Amino acid sequence: MVELITEGSSGIRRAGQRIGKKKAALSHEETHVDVSRLDLRVGRILTAVQLPDTDSLYMQIELGEVIPRTVVSELAKHVPADQEICSANLQMLNRSVVVLCNLQPVMVGGVVNEAMLMCASSQDKVELLDPPNGAVPGDRITFQGFPGQPDKELKVWEQIQRDLRTDTQCIATYKGAAFEVVGKGECKVQTLSEKEIK
Repeated sequence: MVELITEGSSGIRRAGQRIGKKKAALSHEETHVDVSRLDLRVGRILTAVQLPDTDSLYMQIELGEVIPRTVVSELAKHVPADQEICSANLQMLNRSVVVLCNLQPVMVGGVVNEAMLMCASSQDKVELLDPPNGAVPGDRITFQGFPGQPDKELKVWEQIQRDLRTDTQCIATYKGAAFEVVGKGECKVQTLSEKEIK
C-alpha cells in the first residue's frame, strides 16, 4: 500500500490538490451565508382570495416579471375577529409588499407557492413589511455592507432568517443593516418593533 502511494505520488498529489481546491471552494460557498443570497423584491398584490376550508390566502403578485407569481400565505388567520375576511382581502389588493423570490416552489393546498411574503411577527400579531414610498414592483431590496448577488435557488434560508429583525423604529434589518431600496428608502412595519422577520 505504501509502495503504491510512493510510486504514483506525483499523480496522487496533483489529484489531491485539485480535490482540495474544489473542497475549499465549496466550503467557502457554504460558509459565505449572508443576506445578499436572498432575492428580495418589491411586489404588488393583484389578487387575494381565501382558499376554501383553510387559513390561507391565494395571491397573485406582480414582481416586475412577465407573469405574476402565485403566493399562498396563512395571513387569513391573522385578520381580527371583528373584520370580515373578504374586507381584509380587498384591503390587500394593490398593496406593496416585500417578497422573497428564490425559495424552491412548493405545493400548498393544491396550489404551487412560488414566493413568500415577508412579515414581522409576535405571538399574537403579524404585520407585512412595507416597501418605501416610490418603490415599484421588481425593485430589489439590498443591505449596506452585504454586497453580492442572490442565489438562483436559496438553500440557506434558515441560517439567514434568524438574523432578520425589526429594530426599535420598526425598520426591517439584517444584523443591523436596513432592508433598503436604493435611492427610495427603507422597509418597515407599522408597530412591531424588535420582532422576528419571516
